[in-house]
Amino acid sequence: MSTIIPVVLSGGSGTRLWPLSRKHYPKQLLPLVTDNTLLQDTLLRVDHLANPIIVCNNDHRFMVAEQVQSIGLEAASIILEPVARNTAPAIALAAFEAATIDSEAIIAVFAADHVILDQKNFRSALDMGITAASMDKLATFGIVPTHPETGYGYIKSASKTQDAEVLEFVEKPDLATAEQYLESGDYLWNSGMFVFKAQVYLNELKQFAPKTYKACEEGFSKAQKDLDFLRIDEAAFSQATDDSVDYVVMEKTQKAWVVPMDAGWSDVGSWSSLWDVSGKDENGNVNRGDVISIDSTDCYFESQDKLIAAIGLDDLVVINTKDALLLAKKDRVQEVKKIVSQLKADDRHEHLLHREVYRPWGSYDSIESGERYQVKRITVKPGASLSLQMHYHRSEHWVVVEGSAVVMIDDTEHLLSPNESVYIPLGSKHRLTNPGKIPLQLIEVQSGTYLGEDDIVRFEDNYGRTS
Repeated sequence: MSTIIPVVLSGGSGTRLWPLSRKHYPKQLLPLVTDNTLLQDTLLRVDHLANPIIVCNNDHRFMVAEQVQSIGLEAASIILEPVARNTAPAIALAAFEAATIDSEAIIAVFAADHVILDQKNFRSALDMGITAASMDKLATFGIVPTHPETGYGYIKSASKTQDAEVLEFVEKPDLATAEQYLESGDYLWNSGMFVFKAQVYLNELKQFAPKTYKACEEGFSKAQKDLDFLRIDEAAFSQATDDSVDYVVMEKTQKAWVVPMDAGWSDVGSWSSLWDVSGKDENGNVNRGDVISIDSTDCYFESQDKLIAAIGLDDLVVINTKDALLLAKKDRVQEVKKIVSQLKADDRHEHLLHREVYRPWGSYDSIESGERYQVKRITVKPGASLSLQMHYHRSEHWVVVEGSAVVMIDDTEHLLSPNESVYIPLGSKHRLTNPGKIPLQLIEVQSGTYLGEDDIVRFEDNYGRTS
């Protein structure tokens, strides 16, 4: 019997959910609907299958690995894409990896950032897809439409009631066409989820996109293990075309099959779609964080660090983070991407990073900055260490708030407890370690002529990072 391996694609940036979702901390890594992140919910949805293969980019690798571990799962592989090349090449990498586990492996491919509310119907559709895949079909899941949506592609099926041959893939329609599709009952939303034999997919990719197949094959064959990750060769993989699996394979193959799914699916592609799938109060408001609302209806409120007090608001999105505040009408939230584009054009960091930045050893929060100084709150996980490093342009003063710290400065070791501090002169080699069993919290005060994160020279690092 073929091994059924989940493949989770976690390479997106989710800019339409800014300011929560940002390039270096995208929506799939955030807890937007449940207490788990979207990635974790996706993995738990298929935890009855074999250990998953996850495809992500280099910047997210440690967060992905930690989120998998924290829900008690173990990945069969975490594949690092050296450059973004869309879904066709990403799935090919996962298929090559799956074939090393089982030459007859069936892979079930899911985006890391979708929401599915009805697990029973999801499982039923997945079983139908696996059956089709076992007969060498390339099965995709078509979502039973609930309204004339213009933001999704559509699939025309040969059957109105059961899984069947795909007759046509259709691009995003205008409203009148979408209304016709809904009335006919012949069309399903294109979900971007698939199930097929790894080798069957690779054979079809080789036939229809030989250049991409060769680039993925060579990039995979030259891959290197790096801790818990598989690093794909960049020079080879970069030759793959930037194309979706729909365009390259599904629209050309004679093996395309569609399974209808009615399971409360959403790609949560905007704040309005996230409002649709979230729990609401009696006035239709989604309230996350510290929120008090009076005479407000059908709003999405979220606050990370301060009270939101709302009076008489309707159909608004109000998102407060530590460094940004978004106010938007629900029917205009697709325009959030214009804000992100403006931030990029102005070379501002808010489209890339949150004020609190996550690292494999913990995190830091830049709580204050000014001319020639910066103050951070640093959290170090139990047993973790920062790299052995030095700075050319700044000195640092560390004050322990909670936990214990071992600090190496040149050749001297310092053991610090709460309310104790140490000074690291400019140019000194130093390293911070948490030897305890609880998170280490400390305040760092930097002073110097340049305080950028690129003023770090690493000599040793537990996580394979280089200067």
